[in-house]
Amino acid sequence: MSPKNRTLDRLHQQLPLYRAQAEAALDGVLPPEKTPPARLHEAMRYSVLGGGKRLRPCLVYAAGEALGLVREQLDGPACAVELIHAYSLVHDDLPAMDDDDLRRGKPTCHKAYDDATAILVGDALQALAFRCLVTGPAGDADAARRLSMIEHLSVAAGSRGMVGGQAMDLEAEGRRLDLAELENLHIHKTGALIRVSVLLGALCSCDESDQRVQALDHYAKCIGLAFQIQDDVLDVEGNTDELGKTSGADEKRDKATYPALLGLREAKQHAGVLIDDALDTLSGLGPGADTLRGIARYIVERRN
Repeated sequence: MSPKNRTLDRLHQQLPLYRAQAEAALDGVLPPEKTPPARLHEAMRYSVLGGGKRLRPCLVYAAGEALGLVREQLDGPACAVELIHAYSLVHDDLPAMDDDDLRRGKPTCHKAYDDATAILVGDALQALAFRCLVTGPAGDADAARRLSMIEHLSVAAGSRGMVGGQAMDLEAEGRRLDLAELENLHIHKTGALIRVSVLLGALCSCDESDQRVQALDHYAKCIGLAFQIQDDVLDVEGNTDELGKTSGADEKRDKATYPALLGLREAKQHAGVLIDDALDTLSGLGPGADTLRGIARYIVERRN
């Protein structure tokens, strides 16, 4: 079997297992919907469960397994990154932000409930994410390494990461960016949380100074940017039914995107170069990193 076929075969075996693991773990950490305040808890569960690619928890599981852990040991950080991601989607969809009506093939949180509830859902999910890092399974991480995880996630989710990237994105609407500006925007908006997902999975197994962690971090940086490029491509090429969200929204809002700046063909080529770099970085990790290799290829081949 060729290396590419081996990694894809591994990916097809592992992704359903990772997604099921993440879904069960998230179901367990989210408050039951009948627990007061019931409407808030119902909306939290509506926004998190039953949809999405679960890419970020999959990366936590794959990075941890590449370093010798089993997925049940990684539920804490896997839930944490997905809860941060879910909160960001709830807030990004609000009328004051991207004003979207559809997410994961169903009405967005503020449409299914109301704007105020959606704001509170995002706030509560963010708080719950950090609780998962404190109390959830995290390999053999001691208190010092858990503290390091909390620090890394807080930076990745905050003004120097995802939230900062969203602010840059809003400021860039209607303005033409050069390639360096656009990459900086997306390294923060999308890449920071993908990058920290891999890092948290690795930190469940070993210290940050380990060369394998540094290799995984570079891999994550590359795939995080490639993921956003493919999102931009799919907004042009995809359709609403496939995407589970409204296609063509970026152009309507005059957003800065890779196809708008480079052209569609060049944007795809740029994503391919990043994926090749990511795969090269994993060369020293052996077959244990095959799922990570498959995820890298999946990122630029996906249709939603």
